Amino acid sequence: MINGISDEILLNVEKPSRYIGNEWNSVKKDLSNIKIRFAFCFPDVYEVGMSHLGMKILYHLMNNREDTYCERVFMPWVDMEAKMREKGIPLFALESQSPVGDFDIFGFTLQYEMSYTNIVNAINLSGLPLFSRERTKEHPFICAGGPCAYNAEPLADLIDFFVIGEGEEVLLEILDVYSAWKDENASREEFLERISRIEGVYVPSFYDVIYKQDGVLEKIVPKKNEYPEKIKKRIIKDLNNVFFPENIIVPFTDIVHDRIMLELFRGCTRGCRFCQAGFIYRPVRERKTERLTDLAKKLVDSSGYEEISLTSLSTSDYTKLPELTGELINEMEKKKVNLSLPSLRIDSFSLDLMEKAQKVRKSGLTFAPEAGTQRLRDVINKGVTEEDLINSATLAFNGGWNGVKLYFMIGLPTETIEDVEGIADLGYKVVDAYMSVPKEKRGKGLNITISTSSFVPKPFTPFQWEPQDSIEMLRDKQKALKNKIKSKFISYNWHDSKLSLLEAVFARGDRRLCQVLVRAWEKGCKFDAWGEHFKFNEWMEAFSECGIDPHFYANRKRNFDEVLPWDHIDIGVSKKFLIKEAEKANAAELTSNCRQSCSGCGAAAFEGGVCIE
Repeated sequence: MINGISDEILLNVEKPSRYIGNEWNSVKKDLSNIKIRFAFCFPDVYEVGMSHLGMKILYHLMNNREDTYCERVFMPWVDMEAKMREKGIPLFALESQSPVGDFDIFGFTLQYEMSYTNIVNAINLSGLPLFSRERTKEHPFICAGGPCAYNAEPLADLIDFFVIGEGEEVLLEILDVYSAWKDENASREEFLERISRIEGVYVPSFYDVIYKQDGVLEKIVPKKNEYPEKIKKRIIKDLNNVFFPENIIVPFTDIVHDRIMLELFRGCTRGCRFCQAGFIYRPVRERKTERLTDLAKKLVDSSGYEEISLTSLSTSDYTKLPELTGELINEMEKKKVNLSLPSLRIDSFSLDLMEKAQKVRKSGLTFAPEAGTQRLRDVINKGVTEEDLINSATLAFNGGWNGVKLYFMIGLPTETIEDVEGIADLGYKVVDAYMSVPKEKRGKGLNITISTSSFVPKPFTPFQWEPQDSIEMLRDKQKALKNKIKSKFISYNWHDSKLSLLEAVFARGDRRLCQVLVRAWEKGCKFDAWGEHFKFNEWMEAFSECGIDPHFYANRKRNFDEVLPWDHIDIGVSKKFLIKEAEKANAAELTSNCRQSCSGCGAAAFEGGVCIE
């Protein structure tokens, strides 16, 4: 019996190992010696959440404190949730099996907008009031962070406070304040008052939101003078001296990314205009090769994993990549540990690096041209050419590869049908590249997968003002591309345009969406990112019942002078720079990457990384 969960229940649900804890390297502490209990929730199933590097870092970071016990929480799959609700079992943490309601702080990581109904479900399943205004001192504080927190407004009525930026330092500061606050037995409001003074902390209840008659935002203003008008994101200036775990939990069951993840650097120098991560994580900050090789050795020894993934937004932009991969291959080849190199840029791919990556086990290759024509690649500032792709593919085929995945977006600003059909044309040229390689060199059975996602305008990008294509427009483009692809060597996958609409709504939404979110959850919406559980009609009913038009958020072009729901968040990159980039996009003009020349985005204010090199 675990927290009221009998063996009978576990034997009658899918993947019972999701719920039992006790994995290798999980942390066990004596609750009688703990002052602060932190329930860290990834609002999806175990195998998705356990693949997230940020959770691994912050879990072990907080557990390094003697006064704090951080435990993991994941969403039970629908079969398990039904059993829990039937038996009156609340949402619980894996390590101690304690109900979430027993914790001091309940924290969520916000990695994608389609997890928001799971957050509502998690709060309810924990037996806690949904809205922050209804919680008392007897309830845990509910917080959230991660990339989606940069526009916190769609969750503002549900979450007590948000952490904006990277969490390693700011979380420890919050825990210090909590420890003192708990000793003083002060009011709930007093704790929020104190942490609102910490850079990177946003308490939405401390701000008034005012709208114009046409529904457009007029302003967001602090309720008191002492609350900051702008909440500045937190970054870690020196990645070499910041905490990184030397041991990680090894799950009993397969997870999505079941390997060691070695973070080379944060940020990206490229400036692709659709990519939110490329702007919110500026400036680029690298870890030293020596630090990375030391971490790799310790993680292999402590976990027994047989694969290391070199992670970052663009792995091949790591300035010491040849030296790092050389050292890791020399060290890991004898241990039969494979090296995985995701996020390779197609303009910097090399046969040498490819051969290093396949020494132990050959893995698939993925390239992301993003657009089908050079004009559109220039619009989005991708900075790669058709020649780059064909040369890289030819190198790969000469090296014995026979499988390539190509990722594109449809619905990008200024896109035409020629741009869409250009995706198929590129696929055909990759087939031709394979055929041009001598038979004795290339692998047998060519398999090219073309995948398209739909463009979602994101906050803090040059495209944050752009409309999203309608569902019908996206479907027409998907159909046109499907009809254009006739080769037996090419398969085509695409993203559900209905889901893309909701992503755009919540990416650029404001506080009025909180009521829609709760209403959709009441109608049974959850696990929206899982196709079999996505209930589009129920979502549309929720919008209608709340008197909210989703197209107002997704399909409407904004003016540069419009107040945006995230304008009170400061990421370092200036609005003036984003407007300039939007104008350059319309002219299909490129902006050089940060290592070539400084474009004056504003991130130099953080005095770190590439900005001071």
